[in-house]
Amino acid sequence: MILMGLELHHNPVMTPEVLHGLYVQPGGRYIDATLGEGGHSKAIIEACNPGGQVLGIDADPEAIQVANKRIDVSSDEFLGININFRDLRTTALRYRFAPVHGILFDLGVSSLQLDKESRGFSFKRADPLDMRFDLDQRMLASDIVNHYPEQELADLIYRFGEDPAARHIAKCIIRNRPIATSLDLGEIIQNNSPKRSRKIHPATLTFQALRIAVNDELNSLENGLEQALSLLGSGGRIVVISYHSLEDRIVKNLFKRESSNCICPPRSFSCQCDHTAIIKLVSRKVFKPSKIEINKNPRARSAKMRIAERI
Repeated sequence: MILMGLELHHNPVMTPEVLHGLYVQPGGRYIDATLGEGGHSKAIIEACNPGGQVLGIDADPEAIQVANKRIDVSSDEFLGININFRDLRTTALRYRFAPVHGILFDLGVSSLQLDKESRGFSFKRADPLDMRFDLDQRMLASDIVNHYPEQELADLIYRFGEDPAARHIAKCIIRNRPIATSLDLGEIIQNNSPKRSRKIHPATLTFQALRIAVNDELNSLENGLEQALSLLGSGGRIVVISYHSLEDRIVKNLFKRESSNCICPPRSFSCQCDHTAIIKLVSRKVFKPSKIEINKNPRARSAKMRIAERI
């Protein structure tokens, strides 16, 4: 792992399951909507050769640099574009990359972002409270931590972190302002948290909430998934790997809605719904990493994969 050179190259999560879920075939065209370090894209390219193509996108410009070095293929096999997947459809059409045979979303923070200094995604280092994927956007985590009113801060931590201690954490943050670094914030939360038996660090959910808010992740996810479905050709697959319940709920609800011929509320006897299913669930089962993979890569432990196919 080389931070300065950005050559991290961590193993991507559930790669065999991703290739199987996408049903990768030679000559196919695929979109990796969360490129990261390019591990999944590299595996997809190898599986769809000869003649296959991958369009990789990521909101983080450093991810494009790392992926381009890692994949090292000719331009007709891979194209990496620095955009947020909320602009997925516009980008795919601009590069005439539609319809496609499969689209992958591997959500959450990549190893690149966790291990890269200066972003503030980790509470283990004294980095500035930034947390942006896209460095051109204005909102920083420090803006929320140091300027939001207590009630608004507590609501944000509870909504996006689902932390029952949200109000207590918000009070501690307010009391210790200004907070300069991610390490400071993590220590403030840890030192003032109720003594409870927890498998995760007390600051984990607060950091999750701040990251989601800074990057508007949930709205971007819903928009990106809807656009992805419109780009799939008949029989094309969409695979989504999520890491917490908020993401998984959005994926589950969208798949349920778009695989149904009716979206009226239950017990609606006057249904005149003209909604037509556009996908079918490949499996109702949620796929998870094997114990062997989790032992090798603990970050994979919370991953959940869902798969659907365009009708």
